[in-house]
Amino acid sequence: MRTRTRGLAALVALVGITTFLSPAQAAPASSAAPPPPAPERITVKRLPLPPTAPSNEAGSCTRAVNPRGTGCVSADWAATMRAGGFLPEGGVVTANVTFTGAPAAPDPASVYSGSQLIAVRTDGKTFPDGDAWKCLTCGTPPENRQGMNPDISYPQPFADGRRVLWGTNILDCGPHRLASAACTPARVRIHPIRWNTKADGSGAGSTIRELRLHPDQVHLGFNATSITAGRFDQYGYFARLRFDPSPTTGTPRVPRYDLEKVTRMFDPATTEQPVHVDPKDSSKLVFDASVPSVGELRGFSKDGKEVFYVGFPAESSNMDLMAADLRTGKVRRVTSDPEYTDPMDSSPDDRWIVALDTRGSDRMAFMSGMSGIPPITDLLSTSAVSSVRNNGGRRFFQPYLIDRHGDRGRYQGQRLNYANTSPGWNAGADPRWSPDGTAVVYHERLVSAPACGGANPLPCPVSEEPGGRRTRLMLAELVEREPVRARPVKPVSDELPWGTPYVPGSAVPERPYPPQGTYTLRGKASGGAKVDIVWDDARTGVKTVSLRYTHYSDDGRTFLDGTESVTRVSHSSTLTTLDWSSDLVKTGRNGRTLATKKTGADGFHLTIDLWDTVFQATGTLTTTVGRRTYHQPANGT
Repeated sequence: MRTRTRGLAALVALVGITTFLSPAQAAPASSAAPPPPAPERITVKRLPLPPTAPSNEAGSCTRAVNPRGTGCVSADWAATMRAGGFLPEGGVVTANVTFTGAPAAPDPASVYSGSQLIAVRTDGKTFPDGDAWKCLTCGTPPENRQGMNPDISYPQPFADGRRVLWGTNILDCGPHRLASAACTPARVRIHPIRWNTKADGSGAGSTIRELRLHPDQVHLGFNATSITAGRFDQYGYFARLRFDPSPTTGTPRVPRYDLEKVTRMFDPATTEQPVHVDPKDSSKLVFDASVPSVGELRGFSKDGKEVFYVGFPAESSNMDLMAADLRTGKVRRVTSDPEYTDPMDSSPDDRWIVALDTRGSDRMAFMSGMSGIPPITDLLSTSAVSSVRNNGGRRFFQPYLIDRHGDRGRYQGQRLNYANTSPGWNAGADPRWSPDGTAVVYHERLVSAPACGGANPLPCPVSEEPGGRRTRLMLAELVEREPVRARPVKPVSDELPWGTPYVPGSAVPERPYPPQGTYTLRGKASGGAKVDIVWDDARTGVKTVSLRYTHYSDDGRTFLDGTESVTRVSHSSTLTTLDWSSDLVKTGRNGRTLATKKTGADGFHLTIDLWDTVFQATGTLTTTVGRRTYHQPANGT
């Protein structure tokens, strides 16, 4: 029987650290939520990987480096490393790695080259050849991977133990379980996934990204980007998978999985987007956090009833994880910490999530640290603000264990790797729960040039991993937990009543925004704000949002006064400059200042690309909460 350590004092004795918010940052506790859970004991270990190649030169992975001749991995494969999910039997996880240094053919070891999918034991056992890992795809014949898509991110095993959703492909080992000796690369088949977007069914279909398998094993969620009137946008979609062994339309005409019954998680027919004009009074602006606004789909609850996503924020510049009921569209805010939440996975019993979050780094707090600001400037700032979470190849994520009821009071979850003192290591997407809910697998990246070193003011840390490797696969074991039983999920409906069935060939809709004009935004408890919205000259999008707050309050406990204005200048569909001016003060009932958000005399000017995410800014934006002051990062860090 596992013994449970209870109480904060006991955890401090174990690890000497807590992860609770200061009183000034604390989020208000929901009256319906139970008290926060006690911290628990967690152990973290590195999982075994192939040896590190001395270099990327052909033949550098010699028998002296790997006596079994089963390949070597690159010292730095941050771009392709992905921790995958557990196989259903537990004790084995999938992962993407990059092999390098293989000898030339006809040496049998020549197949250990490039990005491949491997299975890794987590239980200390080995596969029949003596390795703690096996390559599932090294040496798969070309005829077994016809039409394979280049996207091989986020491997997610199916519950049958024989298939893996591998980026925009599905790897299938036929009747053999992936962990068995019978499943060899020669028996593996890799089938592409295709989304038809043309009325006549022709062509290769549209590019999709960030796929997540639904627990019913017959549906999946995905994202697709678009550029409308020069503006970048992204929608989440829900679809049914259908295997077609002999397609007669479209390309590639090879055995493939087609996406059918596709629904866009957006309904252009509704006028009530999160920020909209009051239908009863055109002079008033309304913010309604209960409207689902899926910007990027992130996964599903394990009972299959909810979709998790990052979308329009509930508070200004605060990018949180949200959940929406697939049937009703009812929205639930999962996190509220001022930092950025994105990659996540729900536990087998849906009582917990593990989320990768920048909390603890104060990366985003100079923009989002002041709570209670309605997300009105976010009509034009959300994409650029969310891009600050990274600095190019440098990540600021750490894995956090958060109960179903989310952040509340002083509770902001518990960091899984609380004992990690290695500087520069941060988590990469996505974390994955074990089938019994007692462990979580994730991977880490060590910050590397050009995100450090050289002209960058941040020095590059030295890796102490084998061969100087700058990525590693980690397992967090929740040692006090009793195993839970995974629940089978019946296939859910193809229909999402709050979405729109996708018609191949139809145009991507534009998200509606309030027309240009001057509005009043009323606080739910008291006060209000004057809002000016200005569109660009071409009337293709909102250019400037300005607000003047007068004792604005949604909770009757804190009050917002002052001004804020943001103007967006688009240099391309993904490269944006935000010109920011802010002079906000939040006070309590007694008039005492609780927080401020202020720009310098010349304002704050952020230029950032959605894909490159390299921070560049002039001027200053500073947020003070209680006794803590948050400044923007230095350029390039």
